[in-house]
Amino acid sequence: MAENPTWGAPRIHGELLMLGFDVSERTISRWMKRVPRDPQPAQRWRAFLANQREAIAAMDFFTVPTISFGVLYCFFVIRHDRRRILHFNSTKHPTSSWIIQQLREAFPFGAAPRFLIHDREAKYGTEVPAAIRSLKINAVRTSFESPWQNGVAERWVGSCRRELLDHVIALNQRHLLVQTDLASTPTDLAGSGSLLSFSVAGPTAADAESASGAEHLTDRLGGFRIFSRFLADEVEPRRFVVVAAAP
Repeated sequence: MAENPTWGAPRIHGELLMLGFDVSERTISRWMKRVPRDPQPAQRWRAFLANQREAIAAMDFFTVPTISFGVLYCFFVIRHDRRRILHFNSTKHPTSSWIIQQLREAFPFGAAPRFLIHDREAKYGTEVPAAIRSLKINAVRTSFESPWQNGVAERWVGSCRRELLDHVIALNQRHLLVQTDLASTPTDLAGSGSLLSFSVAGPTAADAESASGAEHLTDRLGGFRIFSRFLADEVEPRRFVVVAAAP
């Protein structure tokens, strides 16, 4: 494999038959999947992520089922340097024009990074890469079936599912955005920045008035610190909870 990297299972099978080895082509195909690959491409990609970390952002989609058996497509953009969510939104029908509008909102007033990592999602078409180039951003597409190349975005999706979506069923698009509270509030995942923020059952008006603006630290939960802040400047007081990574 190292000397002939372009050979496939049929070619290797034919060469083995000429040498007198009776091995099925299916066996060769299974063996080829376990052959160690050249580590150099992976090392070059990791070096790129490490050297350009402060100039890289990534975007990705993930799906969220609703209580009415619908599907919401969630789009987000995250910075690599501080693991900060720059933009978050959801829709039932993602189109290239909708994605382009999200990118404009994510990078206003020349705040675009140098590189933007994304996968080979069919929703992007040819319009989204053209829009990325118009923003003076270098689009970097990951390889086929290589989610590890966009690991920062994939890890955030996992955190979002474990810490929120596995415990809350979205009623609709508005309910999902209220629960995540990321559509209008950037989230910092590095250090002790908030991992997720969401609204929960509100306190009474008297409790909210007495504790207005006060931030309370509760016990650690699964390695995370739980802060709660009472918001009393609304018609219906509610408690704002922030889950933050413990130092």
